Amino acid sequence: MASVPSLASTLQQQLADALTAALPDAGAADPLLRRSDRADFQANGILALAKKLKGNPRELASQVTAAIPAGELIKEIEVSGPGFLNITLTDRAILRTLAERAADTEGRLGVPSAPDAGTTVVDYAQPNVAKEMHVGHLRSAVIGDAMVRILEFTGESVVRRHHIGDWGTQFGMLIQYLVEHPDQLGHESADAASAGEAAMSSLNRLYKASRALFDSDEEFKARARDRVVALQAGDPETLAMWQRFVDESKVYFYSVFDKLDMEISDPDIVGESGYNDMLEETCRILEETGVAVRSEGALCVFFEDVKGPDGNQVPLIVKKTNGGYGYAATDLSAIRDRVQNLKANTLLYVVDARQSLHFKMVFETARRAGWLGEDVKAHQLAFGTVLGKDGKPFKTREGVTVRLEDLLDEAVSRATAVVREKAEKVGLSEEEIVENGRYVGIGAVKYADLSTSAVRDYKFDLDQMVSLNGDTSVYLQYAYARIRSILRKAGDAKPAAHPELELAPAERALGLHLDRFGETLDEVAAGYEPHKLAAYLYQLASHLTTFYDQCQVLSDDNAPEVVENRLFLVELTARTLHTGMELLGIRTPERL
Repeated sequence: MASVPSLASTLQQQLADALTAALPDAGAADPLLRRSDRADFQANGILALAKKLKGNPRELASQVTAAIPAGELIKEIEVSGPGFLNITLTDRAILRTLAERAADTEGRLGVPSAPDAGTTVVDYAQPNVAKEMHVGHLRSAVIGDAMVRILEFTGESVVRRHHIGDWGTQFGMLIQYLVEHPDQLGHESADAASAGEAAMSSLNRLYKASRALFDSDEEFKARARDRVVALQAGDPETLAMWQRFVDESKVYFYSVFDKLDMEISDPDIVGESGYNDMLEETCRILEETGVAVRSEGALCVFFEDVKGPDGNQVPLIVKKTNGGYGYAATDLSAIRDRVQNLKANTLLYVVDARQSLHFKMVFETARRAGWLGEDVKAHQLAFGTVLGKDGKPFKTREGVTVRLEDLLDEAVSRATAVVREKAEKVGLSEEEIVENGRYVGIGAVKYADLSTSAVRDYKFDLDQMVSLNGDTSVYLQYAYARIRSILRKAGDAKPAAHPELELAPAERALGLHLDRFGETLDEVAAGYEPHKLAAYLYQLASHLTTFYDQCQVLSDDNAPEVVENRLFLVELTARTLHTGMELLGIRTPERL
């Protein structure tokens, strides 16, 4: 199925051609087309041309208007103010374009895909081995998963990378304890969720016991430090024990991601350890090329614009004075691998905004070293903090960071209660109540995150998140389910576009907004801004509500073609809602 040009792009081209024909001395000109509340569109480009040509803008606007060929796209053009063009499209053009979108059998709604768009590595959802995931891991996982889906839909070849924390000195302590207490790690469970809980319970118990011994027993501390050396040297027994920790942690990670309704697989997990063999070479290249220099025994990179409170330059430390490697060495090695081996054109890091300075220095170092050239861009999709209702970082009453599993379980519990209240009216079975409760609860958490600009903090308020009113995923899910209900009740009447019909204002508004789906996805993908897709979908559901209020779909008073046309509009709305929500990683139940 070929892509379907949007009404805006078709109109843009007609106006550009008319500008060239009417004002040849102006050369190639942009009509500066935008959406308008005075008409369907407004073109403002003639003002700039009037200054360039030293002409009267209203007169030039009239010349351009006269040069636009007659056709079925434009219903009316009004010259307004100092040369603005207010443009209203024909109902026929709106419906024909939407019909072409509906005819797309590939499920893309006519949205183009660029197969040669390039390769993007998305670094997101970075939990730590042997540690519980908490609310701080939520945003990286949810935002990253949405961007992966959106970029793939628009044609990018996406490589997922979960850069888990699986290396470092703490593993010496953990491994040595396990060597001396071999029965302390292990679990058996029938299902993934309980297996994950058992795995984390085992890891938590082991970590606390090993930490207590490390802090109280100097001989054990010495053995643990020796074990770190053995790990870094590749000792087979030590590596085997380390692998047990990683495998046990993965069981837990997978159980949490399963609750989040996200897919994660072994090939996508390349943690800090995956770049261990590259660290020394990375440091050698940086030092030999002069990008990094020795300072007080450490290998550092300095920047003119990065200074501390004392006015002195704050360096990026690649290799520590004691010979250990910092995070920078791992991150720079990962860049080398992703550019040179994975052939990435774009590196997207979905990482907390508090690490912005670190990544600014890492990216600049990689540019100086030649690993990031003009043909490769690196971007940090920085995100803010999840706050409680009090506006402070989200914690339990005891002041402890909230476990991610607890948060998700509570969201599903609240949502299931909301679904159960409506279940008898809709006729849901207990199985449907449980399933929809999960979809609504997890969707509520994801949407609250994704509907906020990533860089902003947001308040975590479950009562608001699972509300049927306002800008929530439940509102969107309910809009979808309501359409599916109407389509089931339609009987023999089938959705069909009737371009010959005159559209009511609410029908026109809904149709014009449906046509913006592809433009919105382009903007979201280009700027890494999933909140704009969430905003589009909320506006779509709002247009649908207005449509319901003003235009009855199934009514004996409507002519058959009116019923079919309105069924067509709501069915295409349902497909657009479903596709858009799927790109955000949110399910749309058929009945709710």
